[in-house]
Amino acid sequence: MGWWALRGYICLLCCSFLSTTRGSPWMLSFQPGTLYHYHYALAVHLGPVAGLSPSGGWLRAQAMVKMHQLHRDPSRDDLLQVQIQDLKAQQEPEGAGGPPVDIALNKELQSDLEKPVFISWSSGKIKALYGDETERTLITNLKRGVVSLLQLQAHTGTIMEEDASGSCQVTYTVSNHSIVKTKDLLSCTKPKMGYASVNKMFGIQWQPYSRSLYVVKNSLLQSVLAEESHALSLVLRSTTGVKISSKQELKLVSSTPGPAVAAEQSLENILAGTQGQHQPLAIASLPFRRVCTHCPSLRAYLKTFDRRRVKMDISKAATTWQFQKFIQMLRGAKKRDVLQLLKKAPEEMLPFMVEAAVAAQSVPALAALSDFLDFSKEPRTLLETFLYAAAFSPRPTKELLRLVLDKLEGKQMVPEVRDTGMVALGSLVGKLCRQQLCGLQEVEHSMETILMGLRSAKKEHEAVTHLLALGNAQLPSTIPTLLEYAEKGPTAVAAAAISSLRQFPAQHITSEVKRTMRKIFHEKRKSYEKTCRLAAAEILLDNTPLPMDVINILLAAHQLGTEAATFLLLKVQSSLHANHHPARKIMNDIMRDPRINNYNHFSKAGISSSFSGPLTATKELLSTFGLDLLFLEGGFLRKSVSDFSLFSHDWHLRAAQVTIEAQGMESMLGENTLEGEEGPELMAGMSAIFFNVQLRPIIFFQGYSDLMAKVLLSSGEPTNVVKGNLLLMDHHQVIPLQSGLQATVKLQGGLGLDISANVDVNIWEQELKTSVNTRGSLTIDFQTELDAPFLQTTLRSQTEAETSIYFDTILRFSSSPVLMCLQLREEQVPYREIFTVSTFAGNQSSTVRKGRQGTMPAREFALHQANSEMCHLLLMAEEGV
Repeated sequence: MGWWALRGYICLLCCSFLSTTRGSPWMLSFQPGTLYHYHYALAVHLGPVAGLSPSGGWLRAQAMVKMHQLHRDPSRDDLLQVQIQDLKAQQEPEGAGGPPVDIALNKELQSDLEKPVFISWSSGKIKALYGDETERTLITNLKRGVVSLLQLQAHTGTIMEEDASGSCQVTYTVSNHSIVKTKDLLSCTKPKMGYASVNKMFGIQWQPYSRSLYVVKNSLLQSVLAEESHALSLVLRSTTGVKISSKQELKLVSSTPGPAVAAEQSLENILAGTQGQHQPLAIASLPFRRVCTHCPSLRAYLKTFDRRRVKMDISKAATTWQFQKFIQMLRGAKKRDVLQLLKKAPEEMLPFMVEAAVAAQSVPALAALSDFLDFSKEPRTLLETFLYAAAFSPRPTKELLRLVLDKLEGKQMVPEVRDTGMVALGSLVGKLCRQQLCGLQEVEHSMETILMGLRSAKKEHEAVTHLLALGNAQLPSTIPTLLEYAEKGPTAVAAAAISSLRQFPAQHITSEVKRTMRKIFHEKRKSYEKTCRLAAAEILLDNTPLPMDVINILLAAHQLGTEAATFLLLKVQSSLHANHHPARKIMNDIMRDPRINNYNHFSKAGISSSFSGPLTATKELLSTFGLDLLFLEGGFLRKSVSDFSLFSHDWHLRAAQVTIEAQGMESMLGENTLEGEEGPELMAGMSAIFFNVQLRPIIFFQGYSDLMAKVLLSSGEPTNVVKGNLLLMDHHQVIPLQSGLQATVKLQGGLGLDISANVDVNIWEQELKTSVNTRGSLTIDFQTELDAPFLQTTLRSQTEAETSIYFDTILRFSSSPVLMCLQLREEQVPYREIFTVSTFAGNQSSTVRKGRQGTMPAREFALHQANSEMCHLLLMAEEGV
C-alpha cells in the first residue's frame, strides 16, 4: 500500500471516529434571499405543588415568527432579522371554569412586539443580539426567548452557552435528524438580583429542568420543542411551594422568496439602514422589578400614627404579620421617615420598631438607627434588643456589621450590653463569612476586636463572653485558640471554649480537636471539672468517633463517679436509639461485645439522666427534644440542658437549647466539703442557644447573700430569656425562563418569640423548681410572581401558627434519694392557611382566595416510665392527697 493511500485510509478512519463520537457535523444555515415563516406557540402554567390550594393559571400565546438573512460575511457569520407578528394571547384564570379568555393587546404593545431584532448567527451559534435598548424590558425579554430557540449546535458535546436563561452548561446529543439539548439550570450565571437566608434550612429547594428537541433536515431547522419546569418549595415543608412549567414550540410553516442580501460589508451600516435604532444587547434576559401600587408606605402610615397602637402580644400571629408589614414599609422608606417613626413611637412599641428596622436592613433604615440609638444613654433592654436583632439577622450585610461595630467601639456602656454586643458580633461575622464575605474589612476588624478582647480579658466572665463569640462565628481559623483555652483555662473558661467547639460542624472537628478532647476527658495533663470532661466526651461521641474512643470512654466512665457515669452511659444508650446520630452504627457494633455491654457498666445506680426522642417527623423534617440532667453525688442538681433540635436534608439546627447550672448547693443545706477543701461558690445561672446563636449567659444569683436578697425581694416574675420578633426567612429569587418570561419567588418568615425561665429555691422545704416557658407565633408568606408583557400573575400562600410549650422540673432534696419530676407539655396549636391567585391581563383583573384552618390538640410528652412514677408521687404530695 502506497504512502498516499495509507494516509487517506487513516484520515477516513479518523473522520469516521469523530462522526461516531460527536454526532453528525451538519452545517446549519438559512439561505440568502429566502423568507422563513415559523409558527410560534407558548404555554406557561403557574400553580402550587400541593393539590389543596388553587390550581393557579395558564398563559397561552401564539404568533408568526419571520426570519431572513440580511448579510453573510466571509467567515460565514450570518446577520439574521427575526420578527414576531400577529401575536395573540389567552389566559385560563383560576376559578373561571370556562374556555380560555383572550387578552386584549393595545396598539402600542402590538407595535413594540413587532419591532424586529437582529442576531449574528453562525451555524446555530448566536454571537450577538441587536435591538432597541430603550424598549421595555419585558418586551425585549420575550424576543430573547424566541431568539434563544435558535441557539444550538449540530454535534454531541457539553459546553457553556448563553441564551435567555443566562450562561449555562448544556449537553447536546445528536442522532439522525434530531438534536436533544439538556440545560443545567443550576449552573446558569446571570445578572445578580435577589438574596437568600444564610441558614439553608430556612430557605427554598429549587428543582429546575430544561430539555429541547430540535429537528433539522438538509441543514435547515424544521422545528423546536423546548420544555422547562421549576419546582420550588420550603426546605422544611415541601407542600408549601410552587411549580412553574413552560413549553415553547417553533415549527417551519413555509419558505418564500424574500429580500435580497445586502451588498454592504459593514455591520454598522447594515443596521443603520434598517428602521429604528439598534444597539448591541445582552443575550441573557434582564431582571424586571414590579412597581407595587397598593403596598403601604411609611409616610402614609406616619400621618395616622398618633391614633394607632400595635398590640404587643408577641406570641400572637397578628403581631408577627404586623412585624412583616413594617419590614416591607421600612425597606422602601427614606431615612427621615424611619427616624420620625422611631422618635414618635411610644416606649412600649420601640423594641418592635427597632427589630423591624434591623430586619429591613435598608441603608436608610440602618442610618436612622445609627442616629437614634445612643449606647451611653438608652435603656439596656432596648440596646440588647437591637444587638440580638442583628445577631439573628437571616442575611446580614456589611452595613449592619459596620453599625454594630461603630456602636460598640470607644463607648462607655454597662457590661451586659458590651457582652451582648460581643456575642452578636460573632454571629454577624459567621453569617457574613458563610456568604463568602470573610475578606471584608469590617469582618476582619470584628475578628480582631473579639480576639483582642479575649487576650486582654482580666475576669473570667470577660473571657467566657469572647469565647462564646468565637463559637457564634464558627471560623475554622479560631479552633487552635479555642483548643488552647479549653485545655489550659480555668473551669468556666474551659467550659465556654468546649461549648464553642460544639457549635462547629462535624467537618471541622479534626484529629487535633479530638486529641485535645481526649486529654481533657482522660485528664492526661491536669484535672478538669466533670462537666468539662463530659462535654469533651460528647464532642468525641457526636463527630464520627473512632471505635477506640467509644470503648475508652465507656471503660473510663465509672472513674467519673456514680452520677457522671450514669449520665454518660445513658447518653450512649440514647444515641443508640436515635436514627440521626452519626455514631449509631459504630456504637451498635461495639455493644455486641459483652465486655462492654454488661450489667456492671449499664446498671443505673445514679439519678442523673439523658433522654432524647422525636417530637414530630415528616418527609423533610425531624424535630427532637433532648433533656440532660446531671446531679452531684449528694443528690443536688448540677446542670440541666433542654434541647429542641431540627434535622433536615443533612442539616442540624439547634432551635432552642436552654442550660441551667447550679453549684454550691451542698453548702447551703449544710453538707460540708472535705476538710481543707474549699467548696464552689453558691451560684445559679442560665445560658441559651437559639437558632444556632449563643446568647449572653444570665446569672440568677451568685453567693448566699445575693440569693437571700433575691428571694426576699423577688416579685415572683420569671426572667426573660428572649422576647421579640425575628425574621427567620428572607428569600428573593428571580428566575428568567427560557421563553423570556420572568418568575420571581419571594419568601418571608417571621417568628414572635417569648421565652422566660425561672428558678425557685425553697430553703425551708428543701425544694428546687425550674421552669422554661416558650410562647410563639410563626408566619410564612410565600409568593411567586409571573411577569409577561401582557400579563401579571401572583400565586401567594400565607401560613400562620401559634404555640405554647412548657418545661417544668421539681426536685425535692428532703428525701433520700432525691425526688425529681420533669414535665413537658404543649398547648393547643391553632393554624391557618390562605391561598390567593391574582391575575392582571390587558384591562381585566381577578383574584381568587381559598383557605383552611384548624387546631392541633394539646399534648403532654411522656419522657420515661420512672419519671412518670416520680411525678405522680410529687404532684400527689403537693396537692395534699
